[in-house]
This record gives sequence, C-alpha cells and structure tokens, in this order.
Amino acid sequence: MLSYQSQMTVSELHRALHACRQSFLAVGIFSLFINALMLVPPLYMLQVYDRVLTTRNAFTLLMLSLLAVTLLLVMGGLEWVRARILIRVAARFDMALNGRLFNASFNLGKRPLGSATVQPIHDLTQLRQFLTSTAPFAFFDVPWLPIYVLALFLFHPLFGWVAIVGALMLLALTVANELCTRKPLAAANLEAIAASNDASSHLRNAEVLEALGMLDAIRIRWLMRYTKALALQALAGDRSNALSTASKSWRLILQSSALGIGAMLVIEHMITPGVMIAASLLMGRALAPIDMLISSWKGFVGARVSYRRLDELLRSVPQRPPAMTLPAPRGEVLVDRIVVAPPAASTPVIRGVSFRLAAGESLGIIGPSASGKSTLVRGILGLWPCHAGTVRLDGADITTWNRTELGPYLGYLPQDVELFSGTIGENIARFGVVDADKVVAAARRAGVHEMILQLPQGYDTSIGVSGMGLSGGQRQRIALARALYGDPVLVVLDEPNSNVDEEGEQALRHALHDLKACAKTTMLLITHRPSLVESVDKMLVLNAGHIQLFGPRELVLAKLAQPAATPHPIAPSAPQARDGACALRMGYARGG
Repeated sequence: MLSYQSQMTVSELHRALHACRQSFLAVGIFSLFINALMLVPPLYMLQVYDRVLTTRNAFTLLMLSLLAVTLLLVMGGLEWVRARILIRVAARFDMALNGRLFNASFNLGKRPLGSATVQPIHDLTQLRQFLTSTAPFAFFDVPWLPIYVLALFLFHPLFGWVAIVGALMLLALTVANELCTRKPLAAANLEAIAASNDASSHLRNAEVLEALGMLDAIRIRWLMRYTKALALQALAGDRSNALSTASKSWRLILQSSALGIGAMLVIEHMITPGVMIAASLLMGRALAPIDMLISSWKGFVGARVSYRRLDELLRSVPQRPPAMTLPAPRGEVLVDRIVVAPPAASTPVIRGVSFRLAAGESLGIIGPSASGKSTLVRGILGLWPCHAGTVRLDGADITTWNRTELGPYLGYLPQDVELFSGTIGENIARFGVVDADKVVAAARRAGVHEMILQLPQGYDTSIGVSGMGLSGGQRQRIALARALYGDPVLVVLDEPNSNVDEEGEQALRHALHDLKACAKTTMLLITHRPSLVESVDKMLVLNAGHIQLFGPRELVLAKLAQPAATPHPIAPSAPQARDGACALRMGYARGG
C-alpha cells in the first residue's frame, strides 16, 4: 500500500483514468468483436458475386443474407453497448474529480484577484464530452489496421501495398494536422479564457461601468481580445478542415483505386469480381479510423489542453491530507512571530507579529490604511499562509485543523461582504441544516431580527447572488448574523460598521457588548470608530505590518492620547516608530 504522500506524486487525473481501466478494457474487447464483424460486408459481397451469381442459387443467397443481417445486428448491438460504457466511464471520471476541482478552484479564490475562475469545471466538462463522442472509438479501431491490411494482402499483394501507402499518407496528414493547429488552438484557448474572465468581471461591475460611462471603452477592450480568439480559432479551423477534406478525398481515391486495380486484376483473370468488390470495401474500412482521427483532431487537441490545465491545477493546489479530529476549541489564540504576504506576493505585509489572547478575551485592532490589519486576520484564520511563525488555536497550529470541523466554531465578517443565492435563513445558517432557533438567535444577537421580519417573506426571502435585492447595510448586518450563528468561540470582525447606518451601528454595539458579556467568545475587531472599542479588553495598534502598541485598552488609549514627543514605553523607540504612532493617533482621533 502506497503512503499518502507517495500517492500524491502520481497525477490525480492519471489515477482517475486508471480507476476506469476495467471499463476501458471492456471497450477494447467490444472493439475486437466489432472490428471482426466489420469483415461481414466485404465477405458477404465476395460470396454473392463469386458463389450466388455463378450458381444462381436463391437458397444460398437467402442464407447468406440472413447470416449477414444477424451478424450486422449483433455488431450494432455491440456498438451500442460500447458507446454506453464510454458514457458511463465519462460520468464516473467526472464524479471522481468534480469535487476535487471545485475545492481547488475555491482555493484559487483565496489568491489575488483574477486567480479564481470556473475554467477547471469547463475543462472537466470538455474532457467528459470528448469521452462520450465518437472520437475515442478511433483509438480503439486504429490498432486493427494491420489486420485489415493483412486481409487485403490475402486478396492480392497489390491491394495490401496500396493500403500501406494510403495509411502512411493519412498518418502524414494527421501529423501535419497536429503541427499546423497546435499553436493557434492553444493561443485561441488562452485568449478565449481571458475574454471570458474579463466579461465576468465586467458583469460584476456593471453599475460602475454604466455610471462612469466606461461601457464603450470596456466593450472595445473586451472585443479586441475576443476577436483575436476568434481569429486564432478560425485559423486553426481552416487548417484542420483543409487537412480533413484532403484526408477524406484521399480515402475515396484509394477506394476507387482499389476498385480500378481490382478490375484490372479481374481482366487479367488474377482475381474474381467478388474479390474486387470486397477489396474496395475493406480498403475503405481499413483507412476509416485514421480518417476519423483527423476529422476529430480539434476535439482531441481541446481535450489534451484541458487535461494539461487540470493536471497543472491539481499539482499546484495539492489536496490536503485528512486531518485528525481535534477536541472542540475553547478560543485561546497564540500568534507567534508570523510573517504574512498575500498569495503569490513576494513582499510580506505582516512582519513578525506576536501576541496572545486567552479564551473569552476581546482585541481591537486599529491602524492607518494599508497597515496590514485585514492581512493579519486572514493569517490568523489560516486563510493566507504564514511564511514564518505560527498561529495556534488552543495550542494546535491553525493550518492543521480540519476546516470543515473547525468552521462552525469560527465567525468571520470580512470587509467585502458576500451573500449567496438562497434564502436569508440559509445564508445565516451557512447553508447547512437550517436550525430555526439558532438562526433567529444569531439574528437577534446581530440586531437584525426585526429588519428581516419586515422583508416580504421574512427569513424565507430569497436573495440573488452577492445579496442582490438588499442594501449594503442589510447585507453586512445579515453577514454579521451569519458570523454569530451557532455561538462560535472565535469571532473576527473586519470593519463591521463600514456600510451600516446609525441604527445598524447601534445594533452592532449591542452585539459587541453581548459578545463581551459571553466569556466563551474570543473576539478580534478591526475598526476605525472609537465607539466600538469600548467593548474590547485589549488593543493592538498596527503600522506598516508591525505592532506599534499592544496592551489593555485603557493603557493603549492613554498612550495614543499622549503628545507626539512623549516616549512610549511599550512601543519601539526609533524615530520612525514615534512618527508612526503620531500618525496613528491623529488618524484614530479623526475616526478613520
């Protein structure tokens, strides 16, 4: 038995295909009998011309016809079963990977803007559609080409040599098709994906484009990329169609040549007319799989590109090994000299931050814009990796927790609030089993229960993607209820009052006092409003990714209130630190 790590060195796509090997073997066995039965038409023609017509025996014709029809019906049934097997193989392949690809795409969503895309799901769909098309049959039929050529040699060596020359020419056309279409198709796929991602981004920001009069400029910019993709696809399509047409024409020429050569051999009394007709049919059948390969080459190239993209994605976002279930956390947080940078960024935003919170303590985090406050809480929650240092929850590294099991114990309200398509109750319940009592309790704690009751269908009101139909303040207050659902032990609130009105801020203050009164909840609060830090036990002042001040709330507020020239015992004594503290104090006094 291979270890988990050694298994991960093997391509996950390869393992998914390998799991279907028995089905592919069955398809190969069916292909064996199907290709053997493909000899029925030429052999039937051979017997009709050489036996029935010469003997004028109607009974022989009847028996041969019944036998041929029976065998062809069997062949049709085998082809039907073979196609059904491949359809189910494609479905099994899809089901084996769709969840993994969804998670990988989700992990990309935590990276910088532009990394997240649904393209992996489209790539998997293209692979499944390729497997359910007729193109894979060509790969199972091509190995039978030598058998057909051998049969042609048995008819007459000249037929065999013509088939070999024709097959070599078709193989040359296949190689030419690959060389001529590979680069334009790859470039077209990249441009098409980029254009699709641009269009999705534009649609998400339709109101801004309309308000600022940017629609025409953005459409022109998108159209340039889209037109380039169309031009590259047209170029590849023209080349592929030209070679496909040449392949079909060449195959027809070979069939006609076989008929002409056969007629000459009949005149020379070297073969019978039945052999002439049978050889012509067999020649077409022998070369048909190669012709099918060329005609379906575009689909094959698309499937190959999708396979490579999926393989690169799964290797770049490896599946985390299953973590052992840990006891329910109490909420003790230890941040030990962490260095955090946004994914794919080389310069860290948080540099060596350390502090400890006991279970039930609350911390207010303040600082000027771009000081790293949001980055800090993302690192604490394990959303962004720490380049150095560790974040521990109840003594365990936050990255070692099973996220599905840990999630119910965490509450998180980010700056950019996102609600999802569904009912308000489902959003608050995090799309798990909706516990009505817990949903209402969370809404009451967030001070949003009365507001929800005023909506057309209350908690059953359906909202669109991103909370369409709700104001920014309503979305933020509902998201706060979602963060408080289930009495989490660690709650992180990032600017929870950025969109709320006076009523919403009053409800937020009540919620913070409620969290403070609950000794079981550890809270981290990012804010620029002095009124909100009244509920916290400690404060942390962040500047340029470093801790400027940290300690009990009253002490930190007193330090911030001191004149700029006064030294700060708990802050660095360098001139830059004094200047930074002055800037923090001025900004905090303004409430921004």
